[in-house]
Amino acid sequence: MLKSKLAACLVPYVPGEQPKGGNAIKLNTNENPYPPSPKAVEAIAAYDFSKLRLYPDPTADSLREAIAGAEGVRIENVFVGNGSDEVLSLAFAAFFDASSHPVLFPDVTYSFYKVFCSLYGITYEEISVRDDFTVNVSDYLGRKISGIVLANPNAPTALSLGGDAFRALAEAYPDNVIIADEAYVDFSSLPSLVPLTKEYKNLLAVKTFSKSRSLAGGRIGYAIGDAELIKTLRSVKDCFNSYTVDSLSAVAAREAVLDVGYFSECIEKIKSARSYAADELKSLGFVVTDSDANFLFVRHEKKSGKELQSALRSRGIIVRRFDSPRIADYLRITVGTHDEMKALVSALKELRL
Repeated sequence: MLKSKLAACLVPYVPGEQPKGGNAIKLNTNENPYPPSPKAVEAIAAYDFSKLRLYPDPTADSLREAIAGAEGVRIENVFVGNGSDEVLSLAFAAFFDASSHPVLFPDVTYSFYKVFCSLYGITYEEISVRDDFTVNVSDYLGRKISGIVLANPNAPTALSLGGDAFRALAEAYPDNVIIADEAYVDFSSLPSLVPLTKEYKNLLAVKTFSKSRSLAGGRIGYAIGDAELIKTLRSVKDCFNSYTVDSLSAVAAREAVLDVGYFSECIEKIKSARSYAADELKSLGFVVTDSDANFLFVRHEKKSGKELQSALRSRGIIVRRFDSPRIADYLRITVGTHDEMKALVSALKELRL
């Protein structure tokens, strides 16, 4: 046998398609349609490439300092990693035990959570969302648990929970870590939960540079929480790889954090395109959740999701569909530029829905 029992039973996460070549309009992986901050690009161009012979700072202090300033916390409250997926993976290993008590998360959410549990041998339980895909926090209370993970805004539903929901969870389970996966929070009408991490030592907020900062290719994610949680994450990280953030990505990410004007401009353009596309799709007979993210979660009243995905692909537009029973007829559509959203609407109109 050439593989371990663990490797033999794993079902890995399937990432969104990255088409090679061509002129497809790519609306399937929730990337930012705009380039990174010009200041981030300038920082890479000005980098002393002779330094690439050296290992990067294992704790990425310069980047952590910039993040801490932007988030209103101390540097000891910030952990950085190679994308938020790595940060989440390390958090699962750091805070959730392979015991009889499960980690809880919604049945319709980011599918990587199940993969992490399988990888680390963690028991989990999927809690059903309501028919409208909202999370009922009371379903998570009064249980014996190893922890809770909630994407906020949730993916792929694009819906958010308010801070009171996380307060209730943090107070109900003071001895368990509650993870708020805030990959899309910068597009939300609700504030980040970072301020609550100062009140609750068991609350960890995880964020990424891949969406709102246009650095998906740079692979930078971070977590904010109590200093003891951050210490634990660093301890686990150093058992895998001490140097998870490369030097070039670190300098680019630092400048992206500091360039508040460009960041705000991109966010507003995406929100505007989101509003336009949502209204247009509703007029074409789509059911559209009230998106708080940089994507739309939609279902047509007459056409199946599979049929629509195929029809759009034939017109050069790639969108995401998940082959899960509750959401098989839904499409997750990344919000692109206004022109890309107009092209999407035009293609759908051609289908005479």
